[in-house]
Amino acid sequence: MNEPSLPPPTSQPAPADDLSLVSNLVFDEIALGATATIQRTLTETDIQLFAVLSGDVNPQHLDPQFAASSRFHSVIAHGMWGGALISAVLGTRLPGPGTIYLDQTLEFLAPVHIGDTLDVSVTVTARDSDSHRLTLACACTNQDGRRVISGEARVVAPTEKIVRPRATMPEVRLIDGRGGIRRLLDAVRPLGAIRVAVVHPCNEASLEAAVDARAAGLIEPVLVAPVQKLRAVALAASIDLSGITIEDVPHSHAAAARAVELAARGKVDALMKGSLHTDELMSAVVAASGGLRTDRRITHCYLMQSPAYPRPFIITDAAISITPTLEQKADIVRNAIDLAHAISVAAPRVAILAAVETVNPGMPATLDAAALCKMADRGQIQGGVLDGPLAFDNAVSAAAARIKGITSPVAGQADILVVPDLESGNMLAKQLEYLGGAASAGIVLGARVPIILTSRADPRESRIASCALALLLVRRNAKAAA
Repeated sequence: MNEPSLPPPTSQPAPADDLSLVSNLVFDEIALGATATIQRTLTETDIQLFAVLSGDVNPQHLDPQFAASSRFHSVIAHGMWGGALISAVLGTRLPGPGTIYLDQTLEFLAPVHIGDTLDVSVTVTARDSDSHRLTLACACTNQDGRRVISGEARVVAPTEKIVRPRATMPEVRLIDGRGGIRRLLDAVRPLGAIRVAVVHPCNEASLEAAVDARAAGLIEPVLVAPVQKLRAVALAASIDLSGITIEDVPHSHAAAARAVELAARGKVDALMKGSLHTDELMSAVVAASGGLRTDRRITHCYLMQSPAYPRPFIITDAAISITPTLEQKADIVRNAIDLAHAISVAAPRVAILAAVETVNPGMPATLDAAALCKMADRGQIQGGVLDGPLAFDNAVSAAAARIKGITSPVAGQADILVVPDLESGNMLAKQLEYLGGAASAGIVLGARVPIILTSRADPRESRIASCALALLLVRRNAKAAA
């Protein structure tokens, strides 16, 4: 084929502003030997993001312990991560926008480890003027000059010039929503399953949660519900109830009463809310005749893990106490400290939250906070370090506390956040979960047995984590009583 007169080989298109524009080279501008290169350093986030997008969760790429025992001795990139970089050169540099990918061969010659820097290049080795097709040699070479990927691509080059604003990429944040849950499950599985009365699990979500927790080795469920209704839900959801004990009762109110009776008689170690309303279950729990009351107020704790905070933390009370008094807040704090001890926080830092960090007689939450701290000073609340009032930013951000001149052993590193009332606590917890990517588990304390209390909208992971918390508390209480 007769080649037309061509310009000398070019390295890459050079728009007026390469940071804000992306442009191409049309077929007639591309000579044999033309080349383009990008450079990229592999990070752990690159590997995780590629695994999320591709679904390739091979432990060689994601599990450092497994990878250390492999032939490569450490975590390595997915092979196709390098292939994706070659595609990036073709689509943005040579030929650039408008390129049509036809085929690609790749040979993986060496592993790419975290921290390796690759030069990713394509070089034109053949061109067909009739079809506007190009053949390009492709290579990825690491910082030591070793070629790790080699291959060949065939593309159709664009014939029209394209210059477009460079797309502004969205910020991508990977959230390990299950990491804390996995660690919790790993910690409690050796403790052995506890017997749990699951109260009226007459929808798919609550019934499935009980069966999943059983499969995870956390609970041995006793399903307290109308048996015909229960079996209908199981049939519709293809849930196998083989080997699970069922207590047949006529309705949800009877289910709550029967579950409380089982707990009071020591037949079960904990209760778990099913599809009935929280008030219906808790009315049976707090009834004087139920036998589950103690000298502590019954309160709720969210155990949360947020990607923006370096440790798990507790929010309380966001589900039971609507407008707690000072005396009730003292029990809210005591119960939360007990939960913190159960998850191995020996001296939890307790932030008593308000809208401001100074005592204001017109803001009752600040007065309660000051009183709670003085109660701790006098030994009326033990086992934790209290400070308040603290605004939310001062409780979780050391920088915010420094800016406001707050010197405190709690500010910026709180383990427990005590909210002024249920409304503020519930909104805080739900905001962290739905907008902040936090994972959560819910548990009720202060009764003779833990109560697994989750929302109907909670995901499966949250329900299982709540069961794990109950298991932890039951075993800890049994050890303390021995």
